Amino acid sequence: MASLLSDLRRTHYTKNINSNSVGNEITIMGWVHEIRDLGGIIFVLIRDREGRIQITAPTKHVDQEVLDTIRKLRKESVVSVKGKVQDAGKAPNGVEIIPTEIIILNEANQPLPMDPTDKVKAEIDTRLDSRFIDLRRENITAIFKIKSQILHSTRDFFQNNGFMEINTPKLVASATEGGTELFPITYFEREAFLGQSPQLYKQMMMAAGFDKVYEIAQIFRAEEHDTLRHLNEAISIDMEASFLDDKDVMDILEKLINKVIYDVIDTENHSLEILDSKLELCGCPFPVVKYDEAVDIINSKGVEMEWGDDLSRAAEKALGEVYDNFYFLTDWPTEIKPFYVMPNEKDPTISHAFDLMYKNLEISSGAMRVHQHDLLVEKISEKGLNPDSFGSYLKSFDYGMPPHSGWGVGADRLTMVLTGVNNIREAVLFPRDRRRLTP
Repeated sequence: MASLLSDLRRTHYTKNINSNSVGNEITIMGWVHEIRDLGGIIFVLIRDREGRIQITAPTKHVDQEVLDTIRKLRKESVVSVKGKVQDAGKAPNGVEIIPTEIIILNEANQPLPMDPTDKVKAEIDTRLDSRFIDLRRENITAIFKIKSQILHSTRDFFQNNGFMEINTPKLVASATEGGTELFPITYFEREAFLGQSPQLYKQMMMAAGFDKVYEIAQIFRAEEHDTLRHLNEAISIDMEASFLDDKDVMDILEKLINKVIYDVIDTENHSLEILDSKLELCGCPFPVVKYDEAVDIINSKGVEMEWGDDLSRAAEKALGEVYDNFYFLTDWPTEIKPFYVMPNEKDPTISHAFDLMYKNLEISSGAMRVHQHDLLVEKISEKGLNPDSFGSYLKSFDYGMPPHSGWGVGADRLTMVLTGVNNIREAVLFPRDRRRLTP
């Protein structure tokens, strides 16, 4: 067993070894996925991030030292394999490697806490308890390749459209949106909270003249939900832009979603195939459903909902039976939206707020914001909050705050949609819910 890499270096990932590599000597590094010893010939599947490749060792044609090493291999041990590529029609990528050198870089203890070959199924809690092994599974790796592309495409979109990336504090002195859904922490001699949204700081960037900003970062919500679509720590994609209204930023959101889907199909088609996800480009423009219409639809489906109610889970499911893709919900009642949402000028009971839905799942919330200091103070008070607690935030509205709008997208929920997984925990490396704080 080698304790250090020394001069060992990988020459190829498994996916890059194909018929064009036949006759070449290559070095791969990865994990022992499976071993089959048939006596006269030994097959070993080696797995890396990009896939699997077959190592074929005919006992009469491979050095004894190599055979001795192969017979010591354990599943999930880390190895370096040097060998020559040859054709093999039934093997992954249509090729196999005849080994000339195998070095065990680190042995895996046995038995394994779960089976990464997926032959023995494990429940979600078992998988999350041993997440480092669960993530080795091809279908789970595919989820995070797609998520990586989602975030990469999002950054590309914002950078190419004149947005500045910002990084706002996650330790805050008061609630962003009111309510009690906050995690308190001890901050030296006083109480602070984990940020539930970058909203107030995004708006302060508008007063700073940054014009168009975005952030991709964690948010924390102390909600006691225990569902397949809620977590207490999540990744939020947020944007804010000056001199734009809610319809303008809805258009930006629609364009972003379509770019992300296009890029995922273009770059991660293999991952989509592994997940059996039938991802397709969605049509533009997205349908727009006013809150009033949504209430009527929901009641027509036998789910009781009064005007002014937020959407219950049953109400979301009722809408999802009618709309089978992305759609906007607009013209929400002002009463159930945060204090910073701009009321409609003609009818203050409704607001310039919108949600982006995918079937029965909320993906994003956004709005045009209140930019007038006195109106904002009034709205804060109406929500039963103390304006004095928002002093530094409110100060930015005294010295030239432009009209502005923005939204936030749940990156983990968007990953659910694009990968087809049903449990949001599948779309997060190490999920945090009301029961899980490790690993």
